[in-house]
Amino acid sequence: MIAYLDNAATTRVWPEAAQAAVEAMTERYFNPSSRYPAASGAAKALEADRAAVAKALGCSPKEVTFTSCGTESDNWAVRAAAEYGRRKGKHIITTAIEHHAVLNPVAELEQEGYEVTYLQPTARGTIDLAELERALRPDTILVSMMLVNNELGSVLPVREAVQIVKRSGAPALFHCDAVQAFLKVPFTPKSLGVDLLAVSGHKVHAPKGIGAMYIRNGLKLKPFILGGGQENGLRSGTEPTAQIAAFARACELGLARRDADIAHMQELKDYTLRRIAEEVPQVAPVIEGDAPHVLALTMTGYKSEVLVRVLGDRGVCVSAGSACHRGRPSHVYAAMNLTKPQRDGAFRVSFSGDSTKEEVDALIDGLKFAAKTLFPSMS
Repeated sequence: MIAYLDNAATTRVWPEAAQAAVEAMTERYFNPSSRYPAASGAAKALEADRAAVAKALGCSPKEVTFTSCGTESDNWAVRAAAEYGRRKGKHIITTAIEHHAVLNPVAELEQEGYEVTYLQPTARGTIDLAELERALRPDTILVSMMLVNNELGSVLPVREAVQIVKRSGAPALFHCDAVQAFLKVPFTPKSLGVDLLAVSGHKVHAPKGIGAMYIRNGLKLKPFILGGGQENGLRSGTEPTAQIAAFARACELGLARRDADIAHMQELKDYTLRRIAEEVPQVAPVIEGDAPHVLALTMTGYKSEVLVRVLGDRGVCVSAGSACHRGRPSHVYAAMNLTKPQRDGAFRVSFSGDSTKEEVDALIDGLKFAAKTLFPSMS
């Protein structure tokens, strides 16, 4: 049995979503931009799929632009906001615990002469709003803050941060990376008050290769990709209708299941914490986090890459932080000021609505085996 507990990295594609992709590829395979009647059906299906994603997000279909992934959406948002505010200032605020899809384009802008303030996390893995208030300036043109941290499971105070930015009078656009929050934590872009928001399909049981950007109605951005004028002229290129169809179906199912899945994931998270506390004293939470699906743990004094390999050999899939690190030390754990032994032993367990207690039981058995057989690191 494979005990898959790395759902923050990617999720299993639901069969219904896969079937929607197959039908789009084999029955509605026409280019939606073509002018003959058969293609108009593909165009109508595309807009119906856009409406389904918009419904899951809680926004208007015209506010949804399809992208290839959450990383593209984040990169586009950062660059577009800088371009949008270029005549008003060159100051950016973000957090030190953002995904690299935000931090790397921000760092690139910093090299181009923008000034960046990085808000540091609290001990709970969130952001002190007083620090944001002190950081805001009349030339702040972008604030970027994720809603759920992908390594800690902490929920950041985006709605309150937006209100502070608006009260300050700064000309900043507010961008939110909601990749780990979508269909895991209830929100709408309007309830948050954000201008730009990124989501990704493969985190919600759709295939890899599809994402979306929420762009607030009335916000006029420079086109991201030039060409045939698809996606309202903002992102040209023939639409990936199969991935979009699968994304839409996953959104429909995910929205219908959302409340039940959230309760189920929280129950599994609590069960995991309880069993670890009772049976594996070598393991402790980094923080418990407010999101129901992400649990950051540490086997202090051990090496997480060794632990992940030992668990993997037993069919238990977890990760040593974000899958995007590819073995590099976690900037999130570093920003949390964990001790080196805590950082070295940190790993992430993450659930979906499909996760089971049997998978958690396999994890606990694997951790108990690791605690008995592995030697603590001397570093």
